[in-house]
Formats: sequence, C-alpha cells, structure tokens
Amino acid sequence: MKKILLYFFILFCSKTIAQSTTTAEAKSNNPVFKGWYADPEGIIFDKTYWIYPTFSAPYEDQVFLDAFSSPDLTHWTKHSRILDTTAVKWAKKAIWAPSIIKNKNKYFLFFGANDIQSDNEIGGIGIAVASKPEGPYKDYLGKPLVDKFYNGAQPIDQFVFRDKDGQCYLIYGGWRHCNIAKLKADFTGFVPFKDKTVFKEITPENYVEGPFMFIRNNKYYFMWSEGGWTGPDYCVAYAIADSPMGPFKRIGKILEQDSQVARGAGHHSVIKAPDSDKYYIVYHRRPLTETDGNSRETCIEEMFFDENGFIKPVKITHEGVNSNPLK
Repeated sequence: MKKILLYFFILFCSKTIAQSTTTAEAKSNNPVFKGWYADPEGIIFDKTYWIYPTFSAPYEDQVFLDAFSSPDLTHWTKHSRILDTTAVKWAKKAIWAPSIIKNKNKYFLFFGANDIQSDNEIGGIGIAVASKPEGPYKDYLGKPLVDKFYNGAQPIDQFVFRDKDGQCYLIYGGWRHCNIAKLKADFTGFVPFKDKTVFKEITPENYVEGPFMFIRNNKYYFMWSEGGWTGPDYCVAYAIADSPMGPFKRIGKILEQDSQVARGAGHHSVIKAPDSDKYYIVYHRRPLTETDGNSRETCIEEMFFDENGFIKPVKITHEGVNSNPLK
C-alpha cells in the first residue's frame, strides 16, 4: 500500500513540476532567442516569421550577420552567417541594422558597414542578394549604395520601404538626420525626385537613428529611435503623415525602458500578421544585470492602436507574445 501511495505521490509531483515548467516557458518568451543581438528587422516570408538583427559586439567583431526564422513567434531556428565580410570585400567591420525586401524572387539585404565618419572613408550602406531568405548572401553592387553624408545623415540604419504603388524607397540616417530616396526598380541606384534632388531630408523632432515606416488605414506611420543607444533615455517615438515624404510631426514615445524589466529599449521594426489587424514590435533591450553597452537582446511585444489610430504605449515584458501560428 505504501509503495502504491509513494508511486502516486511521485507521479503527482512530476506532473505538477512539468506543468509549472511548461507554464514558465510559455510565459517567458523574451528574449525570443539566445545571444546578444540588436537592431532587429522582423518580416514575413512565405508564412514564416524572420528576424534579421545586428550581431551585438565590439565594432571590429561585427563582421557577419545571422538570421532567425519561426513559424509562430515562439520557436526560432538560427541561420548562422548568412552574410559576412568574405562576401563583401569593401566591408571590414560594424555591419549593422539589416533591412530586407523580396523583389522579383530575389531577397535583397541592405546593411551598413564600417561606421564611416566622413566622406573620405570607404563604407556606408550596401546591398547583398540571395535566392533564399536564409542566404547565403553575396555583394550585389561590389560597392556601397550610399557612401556620403547627404544632408548631414550618416549612411547607416537603412530601411527599405515599399509604397502602395510598388515604388521602393530607402529611408536611412544616423547623426540625427534622416533621408528618403527613391530606389530604381533593380536597386542599382536612385531615381531623382521631380525637383532633381536624390536625397530628401524628412527628419522629425528628436530623431536620432533607426527609422521604420508602415502603412495602416492609408496613413504613413514613421517611427525612429531617440536618445543614446547605451543610455537610459533610448526609446522609440513616432509620427503619422499622408505621404512617405511627410511632413512628420512627432506625436510621442511608445517604447522605452522599464526599471523592473530591462534598460535601453529601442531600434525596432514592426510586423503585421497577415489577414488581421495584429501588429508586433520587434526591438532590442539590455538586461538589468548587464552594464556592457553591447549586451543587447531581441524581444517582441504586441502593439495596439486606439480608436483614433494612435499607437498605445507598449509595455515591455518578459512574457512577450503568445504562440501565433501563421495559417
């Protein structure tokens, strides 16, 4: 009898522990994958979620990019070194902030490299191309697409935006300046605007870096990061306009650190789930236990709007988002 009771006691305890573990795992989805990764761009290709982040390390060690894929925003597969400096001869370090777009069955990965500080240095924004989202990627142009400081914008933090009419734009810039330029259909260069200028400045108030744009209900939501990336003031703010050209008047912050959760929340992207009005913000943050500026990890939260279309402040969490299979 004692053996039977002991058996059921052990079985009960094991089941309780298993349930607790499963619940804990289900509620602890942030960070979404292991490792120090920042500046994440999230996107959907063929019913699969993808994240393309910066490998967060000293500049000299940032010589490659990894990617991550998931069917449900919860279980992630790592794709190592989809691009590295062996494939881009002019890139030596500081490969940053990838932005990807599919165009004519090819995948074009835009990236910044070398952290150039003047027009006299080699580097800037480049493009790599592959036939699959996971690569391998190779240099598309053999040189940077943008290698100069137009309108004061450092050529980093590139985002490729496709408008409703199919026209693609490059939106980019560090050093508190943001430019927009109209890309050629084959991404080999730019098409001048009607006034014959190529790079137009669309910098909103408090802009620092990390631009991102999406369309919702025919409105253009322009988002960016403010503050210093190693400091407590790093955050995400946004504006709304009727055109990708703006003008963009700052509305306010919607993502920032939480002293109970993590520091330095910023440099984000947004994923819209297909056939729904669900939006997710993908961003990086620094754990409370870390003091190294490069100790950044990638996280996801659901993003909500009010009845007037304004973005509600996002609460950063350890829970993240629940499993959300793509159908």
